[in-house]
Amino acid sequence: MTFSIVARCEKTGQFGVAISSSSPAVAARCAWAQAGIGAVATQNVTNPALGPKILEELAKGTNAADAVAAARQSDGFPDYRQLLAIDTEGNKAIHSGPKALGIWTSSTGRQCVAAGNLLANDGVPQAMVDTFEKTPGSLGDRLIAALKAGTDAGGEAGPVRSAGLLIVDKQAWPYAELRIDWLDEGCPIAAVAQSWAVYKPQAADYVTRALNPLAAPSYGVPGDE
Repeated sequence: MTFSIVARCEKTGQFGVAISSSSPAVAARCAWAQAGIGAVATQNVTNPALGPKILEELAKGTNAADAVAAARQSDGFPDYRQLLAIDTEGNKAIHSGPKALGIWTSSTGRQCVAAGNLLANDGVPQAMVDTFEKTPGSLGDRLIAALKAGTDAGGEAGPVRSAGLLIVDKQAWPYAELRIDWLDEGCPIAAVAQSWAVYKPQAADYVTRALNPLAAPSYGVPGDE
């Protein structure tokens, strides 16, 4: 029901997840990242507890493969789970249980890993990785391009209804967390992409507003002078 990519930016150290699904609110349940620690996607009959579990293991210095293994061992139903993770060294790990839905597969690349289940075909994750690797620009730009490439390659077997983009940088809160939790009509991936296009030029300024409001620019909204 889901296809996603988790990645790290070598230049900035940012981590991010881009994800979409026919299920509602996929990013709220399946996308996880922590600044300076790593990024995780937990999907296919999702157990959201496994996201924090993997990040907890990564925070201890455990590599991505061992962190995913620890999460798998802590879960009573690992055969139903699909887990993706990347750590600070760029190590990637994937677990796809044999009871993942429909066509399921995964692909790893430089500083990224993509996977999906209930896919239209088994080429979707590789298309995402290929696009991520060749796309210039910020981590957000590259994640959005990869998610679009997954759709262009066939995407999910059914209609996609929700999507999200999560990026962490240096602070304890997300640098960007953009979500479309449900669309009856239209493409949630396109909607998230548009949200990123609007948010991207302001993202750093919102960090400045949090750290030092006196140095933050105004956007001309009522009461903001």
